[in-house]
Order: sequence, then structure tokens, then C-alpha cells
Amino acid sequence: MKKSILILILFLVTTCKVFSQEKVWQADLFTFFDNVEFGGSDVKVPQTMSGVMLAPEAGLRWDSIHKISIGINLLHEFGSRSVIGNFYPTAYYDFSKRPFRFLMGAFPRGIATDNYPRLFFQDSVYYYRPNIEGIFFEFKRDRGYVNLWLDWTGRQSVDVNEAFFTSISGRYNIGILYARHFGYMYHFASRKDPFIDEALHDNLMFHTALGIDLSGKTILDRFDINAGWVTGLERARAENTGWIAMHGMILEARIEFKGLGLFNSLYTGKGLMYYYGEHDKDLYWGDPAYRAKNYNRTDIYVNFFKERNLNLELTYSLHFLESKMYHEQMLKVKIDLNNL
Repeated sequence: MKKSILILILFLVTTCKVFSQEKVWQADLFTFFDNVEFGGSDVKVPQTMSGVMLAPEAGLRWDSIHKISIGINLLHEFGSRSVIGNFYPTAYYDFSKRPFRFLMGAFPRGIATDNYPRLFFQDSVYYYRPNIEGIFFEFKRDRGYVNLWLDWTGRQSVDVNEAFFTSISGRYNIGILYARHFGYMYHFASRKDPFIDEALHDNLMFHTALGIDLSGKTILDRFDINAGWVTGLERARAENTGWIAMHGMILEARIEFKGLGLFNSLYTGKGLMYYYGEHDKDLYWGDPAYRAKNYNRTDIYVNFFKERNLNLELTYSLHFLESKMYHEQMLKVKIDLNNL
């Protein structure tokens, strides 16, 4: 499989002179160290995640709005004896003509989910599931955007549950004020011919917020405050549970000055992820800290470099939940090289 992908990339590069007005390429390198100190917690496990990810792509662009791209995403985890721990093929079609954008295939996850809060997708999702395999559509204007996407995460087999996301998100700006919304439905069905019947789960999550963005209007480079409501709806169809509703409020604030930043997020309400004890991360991709009724996260971070092609960020996080304080340290380097 790996050899076939590399052959396709080489074929695309060598033939683009004949079939295209423009050849495009990019090479992304992402390396991370994420030390999560949650010893003694009932909702989240302590662990250290670290590794380096290389994602080269090559493609063809024509008429300035159409692109096809083929690549590979390789992950090596620090300390592992395996040279390549995970391997993800990348291949997609990209149509981009403002205000529309459409992608279909296997493409980088960040295109669709970079703006989503951690209650939807925790950091480890970007380390170990870097691609979306599905469809993305976006309508974007100066005042805001709306997008929809589908991510097929599990093709049913004797070992794999059938699973997919459908999602919508958007934002609208009026001066310094804005409204934003995130929502998804996660369909999690049984494996093929299971020995024991498995209930089909529907997991819905919605977050709508209103905020004030004063970035660039004060001495601070970034100053953003928002407050929003979270609703989680879940059911296990075979168990006839009906819809189980969980509600809560999130308050967020971010300030940044010359690369030094502070981000604080407070959740209060009913603990989310009702079936976590049964299905764990197979059913939930968000941060399990939101299983707590009250959870405050404070990030203190430094951007040593924040340029178009290079981002180096060091973060120290304090997590307050279960009447305790937990710690987390993150160092991330991202390098994006391309000819665009």
C-alpha cells in the first residue's frame, strides 16, 4: 500500500508538465510533545503523547480553481521501535472559487475542524486521526462562513464498528460582535455479525455562542470573549432509552500580546458523554474532562514563531475539576512548505 501511494505521487509529479498548466506541492512537518498529568482523576487518564508527522503532497491545478492532490501522512511516535507508527493516505479533489469551497476524498482534518472547541475534538485526534475521509463544503464571505462536512470514520467489518460524523459550523460578524455555532451527529453502529447484539448509538452535540472580538482595537494583539450554551443529545436505539439530554454553559476568554497569550475556558452544567463508561473514545472524540459538571481550563502559551510557514508554540495548562488541579505541558512545532 505504501509503495503504491509513493508511485502515484511520483507519477503525478512527472506527468504534470504534460497535463496541467500548474504543478503544486506541499510538505508539512508537525512534531508534538503533550504531557497530560491527570493522576488520580476519575474522568481522564494521565499519558504522554509525542511524535513527528510528515505529510508531503503533490498535485495538479487547472483553471486556478480546480486541484487534485495525492500524498501520504506518516507518523513516528518518539520511543517507538516502529519507524512508521501510523500511515494515512491523502488523496482529494479541491474546488475553490470564492465564496465556495468543496473537497472530496481524504484530506487534512484541520480544514474542517481547526475552529472546533475541545469538547468536540480533543488534541489527540489531530495527532492520530489527521485526515477526514469524506466531503467538505463551505460558503465564506467577509462577514462570516458556514460549512458542512462528512467524515466516514469506520467501515463496518467483523472488527470495526460502522461510524461517521455529519457536521455543520458557522460564524457571522457584525463589527466587534459575532455569533458562532458548532454541531455534529456521530453515528456509531455495530460491527458486522457481532456475537452479542450491539446498540446503535446516536451522539449529537451543539454549541452556540455570542462574543466580542476586540483584536487589534486595543494595545493587545488579540482580545476575544464569548459565552455559549452546550447541548448534548444521546440515545442507544436498541435499549429504547429515548433521547438523553445534557446541558451546560461555556465562557471563554483569550488575550494575546507579542506572542504571549492566555486562554481560559469554563464549563458548568451536566457532565457530558453519557455512555463513556461503555464505549470510551470509540464513541467520543472530545476531551473527557467535560464529563465533569464543572471544568476550568487555563492555557498560558508563548508563540516563539508564528509565521505563514512556521509555528512554534509552548503551552502550560492548568485543569481545575473534581476539586483538584491537574497539569499539562505541550510543545508543538509546525512547518508548512509549499509553492502556492
